[in-house]
Amino acid sequence: MTLLRVVAMMTAMARAGKFITFEGGEGCGKSTQIKRAVDSLQTSGRSALVLREPGGTNVGEQIRHVLQYSKQSAGMMSEAELLLFCASRAQLVREIIQPALVAGKIVIADRFFDSTTVYQGAGRQLDPTAVRFINEFAIGTCRPDLTLVIDLDPRVGLERARGRELFDRMENQSLDFYDRVRQGYLALARQEPARIKVVDGNQSLTAIEQQIWKLIQHVI
Repeated sequence: MTLLRVVAMMTAMARAGKFITFEGGEGCGKSTQIKRAVDSLQTSGRSALVLREPGGTNVGEQIRHVLQYSKQSAGMMSEAELLLFCASRAQLVREIIQPALVAGKIVIADRFFDSTTVYQGAGRQLDPTAVRFINEFAIGTCRPDLTLVIDLDPRVGLERARGRELFDRMENQSLDFYDRVRQGYLALARQEPARIKVVDGNQSLTAIEQQIWKLIQHVI
């Protein structure tokens, strides 16, 4: 275990709030399950600050447009993509996430640093050491208390995702790319089983919701 990870764990223990992230391939159903989790929290008398990546700040939303929706970004180099995702994340952590956690809030993020590990590391096949270093520089000691990975065959997920009208550059990759992303998430879950929980995305929406809610209850 690295020194930075030890410091991050100690920081998480000291902060008053809880940080929960949702991960998974394109079309896995993260948005639906985040909404259901927030509804369950509200029913139990709690509220949550919901964020998305990239984005969540004025700076981040501009970066999001460049990364995902600008057709002029079609030729973006993988290294530039990595740095832009981490730039958005660095702003989000320091402007929004850390203050919210110190204030005792529950923060839920649609993607966080694990996405960069698998999309730019496993998917783009960038140097994993470089990806890890840049990731850790961007987030500092801010690590999730719980990460939920909704696992789904990318062929199923892409069929769902590509039915959307809005062009998304990150949904326009090869099937091999998404297979590497999926395997990257599963590898991370094996490496960090205490933090990362894999949820079978082939189940019914209700079954997925119930499993996720049990995991969230255990953390909060």
